Amino acid sequence: MTEQSKRSIGIIGAGPAGMSAAWDLAGAGHGVTIYEAESRPGGLAGGFKDETWDWSLEKFYHHWFETDQDIFRLADEMGVRDKLLFPRPKTSYWIDGKIYRSEISPSAIFLPLAPIAKLRFALAGLFLKLTPDWKTLEKMTAHAWFERYMGSGGYDKFFRPLLIGKFGDEYQKINMAWMWARVHARSLRLGTFEGGFQAFLDTFADKLRGRGVTIQLSTPVEGIGQQDGKPTITVNGQTRTFDAVLSTASPGLMLKLSPELRETPYGRQTAELKSMGAVCVVIAINQQLLTDNTYWLNLPATSADKKASRFPFLALVEHTNWMDRAHYNGDRILYLGDYVPREHEYFTMSDDELVERFAAALPTFNPNFKPDWIRKTWVFRAPYAQPIPYVNQSERIPALKTPLPGVWWASMSQVYPWDRGTNYAVEIGRRVAGEMMAALP
Repeated sequence: MTEQSKRSIGIIGAGPAGMSAAWDLAGAGHGVTIYEAESRPGGLAGGFKDETWDWSLEKFYHHWFETDQDIFRLADEMGVRDKLLFPRPKTSYWIDGKIYRSEISPSAIFLPLAPIAKLRFALAGLFLKLTPDWKTLEKMTAHAWFERYMGSGGYDKFFRPLLIGKFGDEYQKINMAWMWARVHARSLRLGTFEGGFQAFLDTFADKLRGRGVTIQLSTPVEGIGQQDGKPTITVNGQTRTFDAVLSTASPGLMLKLSPELRETPYGRQTAELKSMGAVCVVIAINQQLLTDNTYWLNLPATSADKKASRFPFLALVEHTNWMDRAHYNGDRILYLGDYVPREHEYFTMSDDELVERFAAALPTFNPNFKPDWIRKTWVFRAPYAQPIPYVNQSERIPALKTPLPGVWWASMSQVYPWDRGTNYAVEIGRRVAGEMMAALP
């Protein structure tokens, strides 16, 4: 590439999407600068590290599937494929006070259902696993599909409580393509990176720097604008002009950064995208809580009102029933995670109040649990974490190219029908990079 054909690209966000776009853009010879508000790369996939641990830990529980081909392809190009780890954990449901394995496997024959309900449950799951057609499924709600094809037995015991826990009052509006994606791509083995996801993201950042990418951390962007027909990024009161700009911000932040976008049809479409927030309490304890070695325990929700449900959170994840606790200096690690609207009280409670409320449920799973098992706690909250996919959601999603000259946008809300996750962040990052390079003069 000649200096005349080399273009300057500004990217907002050093999460997997922004960094994946930078990987291809820099690989093609363009000059790339990434702006990241946090002190480390990663976004929602980022992690933290206690001073006693060898490995980092994700702020919000993450894993890869064996079907995540975009991650494998990127890891191969980075030369780190050998650092991907895929042990097989045990995932389970809590039903009527007991734990049942929940993987799509022969263990399904032991689920507490009548024979006909069990058969309908298995056939519905098999259909979702095998069918490639999600476009038809997005035309109806998961609620209607399950009631029609699975029946109330399996739906009421398993999927209705999970939908309520995930989407609250919106659960009957979620389309079936979203549920298809959750089942279709799932694998029994779950993956991580040697050292944790943050180690992967830090390695990725180093590889990008090796390609000439500038990554400015602790540098929040203040605005996206236009000057002489080219896009600009404003940081610390200073404005820089680029040949192209990519934002990987949430819908709300994207509109905040781009005042010119708000009153366009594209901006109004963006404003209509809805999402749930996430809260996660991480607890280091000195004894095993789930002694049957369950890694991920799905908990039933009977009401969108957390106080009316038996459990104040949706998922109990004992990370060290999947990863060796030796990486964490012998600590056993629990995640207590939930999805709630951003106006929910979980976003205004103090960290100590949230820990106290969540930890109060732990004796239910192990009557021997005592508060003195707890060594340390951490609380993480994200107001934008889970897009809400309504019927015919594909028609609601804005294009990657915005109407602003030289400005693209790629977010979790646009990976549909797939759910949020690093594999799909990599895919959309590389896809938008391809569109940008095709459009550059």
